Amino acid sequence: MFEARHTMDAPTTRSADNGTSGGGDGWFTPRQQPIPAAGSEQGTSEGHRLAALRPVNRGTADPDGEPPQNEAENPTPRIPTPPSTSTTFTSDQPQQPAQPPASVQIQEPAEAEAPASAEPQAPVPPPAPADPRVPTQRSAPTGNPSPDAVLVRRTMAEVAPAADKVTSYFYALLFVRHPDLRSLFPPAMDAQRDRLLKALLTAAEHIDNTPVLVDYLQNLGRGHRKYGTRAEHYPAVGECLIGALSKYAESVWDAETEAAWVRTYTTISQVMIDAAAADELRAPAWWYAEVVSHDLRTADIAVLTLRPDQPYPFLAGQYASLETPWWPRIWRHYSFASAPRSDGLLTFHVKAIPAGWVSNALVHRARPGDVVRLGPPAGSMTVDHTSDSGLLCLGGGTGIAPIKALVEDVAEHGARRPVEVFYGARSDHDLYDIDTMLRLQQSHPWLEVRPVVDRDGLLQLPDAIRAFGPWIEYDAYVSGPPGMIRSGVDALRGVGIPVERIRHDSVEELVTAGD
Repeated sequence: MFEARHTMDAPTTRSADNGTSGGGDGWFTPRQQPIPAAGSEQGTSEGHRLAALRPVNRGTADPDGEPPQNEAENPTPRIPTPPSTSTTFTSDQPQQPAQPPASVQIQEPAEAEAPASAEPQAPVPPPAPADPRVPTQRSAPTGNPSPDAVLVRRTMAEVAPAADKVTSYFYALLFVRHPDLRSLFPPAMDAQRDRLLKALLTAAEHIDNTPVLVDYLQNLGRGHRKYGTRAEHYPAVGECLIGALSKYAESVWDAETEAAWVRTYTTISQVMIDAAAADELRAPAWWYAEVVSHDLRTADIAVLTLRPDQPYPFLAGQYASLETPWWPRIWRHYSFASAPRSDGLLTFHVKAIPAGWVSNALVHRARPGDVVRLGPPAGSMTVDHTSDSGLLCLGGGTGIAPIKALVEDVAEHGARRPVEVFYGARSDHDLYDIDTMLRLQQSHPWLEVRPVVDRDGLLQLPDAIRAFGPWIEYDAYVSGPPGMIRSGVDALRGVGIPVERIRHDSVEELVTAGD
């Protein structure tokens, strides 16, 4: 939905064709087809269990944050993947048996996942965003935090001032101790390096918010299938995560804290692993899609229509991650710009942003006949068709794309629900899709489209809604840049719309925006 997007889909990993989608030639084909390993995408789908997790030995670490120089030659024993079905990690330090929260239950994967248009998402073996970023429209739990949550948050507060060093040390440990995982990440780590760690820490921080956390992690688990992430990758990441945290939170780190992190990471990882295993039974890890039209609306905005190689189920208001042939292993999120079509075509609005690898490639380089890859659909900004409430929609910039899809969805369901659309832009020129929206308005008497142009920097889109209303009986949808979403949510709450009736998919709220 917006260019620098949701990022719940965290780190970007290797693009390898495992035979689950499309043909076997082209730039997505590995030089040698991988041999399916036990528990991999082509193995059993009865659920994967985690190997035992033993935190990295911290005594040999260099005080400057560099991993021991002899690690590659004399590494500490790695974590074997036992045949046991245990879901619990074990630590070097004594700890209480991990008790997965009874409320953390794996639900059947929904038809799709989480938010819309964004740029680079890094690879994430475990939790990462992408999709895609705990949905902020879901209220956080009230009451006293659990003992593990207290220890986890204390650790995060301690390492916050050294976040860059923690990230660098984490990846150094990961790549030195587990060099086979390096190929899952883009060659250039500058734009990707903090995504995996931030996604892990975001999930850990929300460990008590079970409803939101489980949805988030299930989306991540399903979404990371396209990276080639396997169950056996999770212990390695958890081991190095705890190794990095313990080094930079030394003043508050003890056996109790380590046990809390082991339990937390075990829960996070298992939700993702189980969601991926369930999704494997019903959907491919990714799809090929051919560009069938490329409409350059402005100098930096293009409307692309794609034809997927096999049926691609999604809901209006959702988004998908895209990978181009020019930047393999780099994925970005974009919202669907139309409701599901009978011809199966998919439409996206893409704005090229400065230094945006994927966005610039899609706007300035892609042409009909080019083939891209699509990750699974995701997003919670969908219409509740069991309700007859009106829809109040705020769309800024390319954030109008999912709003247009929502309007089409309401029209296709035949309901005459009132729909009010506020289409914001900085100039008339930026209202690149206003003609389409006005045609929809002419066709549907229940639809009102109001352009909001901020010519002098004085009129903000969220402010415009205060001149109309009342909105108390409306469900609200917000799509656009992160700043607009934040101010939009505040404005909507200010006019009396409860937070639980405000929908948006803003990944940037939780994870740093992409390129």
